[in-house]
Amino acid sequence: MQRFIQRARHLRRRQTSAEALIWQALRNRKLARWKFRRQHPIERFTVDFVCLDAKLVIEVDGATHSTEEEGRKDQERSRCLEAYGFQVVRISNSDIYDNLQGVMETILAELDRRVHV
Repeated sequence: MQRFIQRARHLRRRQTSAEALIWQALRNRKLARWKFRRQHPIERFTVDFVCLDAKLVIEVDGATHSTEEEGRKDQERSRCLEAYGFQVVRISNSDIYDNLQGVMETILAELDRRVHV
C-alpha cells in the first residue's frame, strides 16, 4: 500500500495543466460542497479525482489515451473500478480547456444522479 501512496504523491506534484484547471474548480468543496481528492489510490489504481461520498471517479484523458491499446486499458480500469462500486467519468483535456463550465455541470449532474439512485 505504501508504494501506491508514494505514487499518488508523485502524481500530485506532476499534475498536467488540464488536471490543475479541474482541480482548482473541485478543491475545497467548490462544486456544490462535494469533497474531492486528487491522485487518490483505490485498490491497485491511482485515480485522477474521486468523490468518496458519491463513489464517483473523474479521469482526465490526454492525447495518450487516444490509441487503441490505451483505450482498452482505460476500459479495463473502468470495469475494475466499477466492480468496487465506483462510477467512472472520463473527460478529455480538450473539454477541460474549451468548456470547463460544461465539464463542471456534467460532473455535478453525475453527482446528483449518484445520490438519487
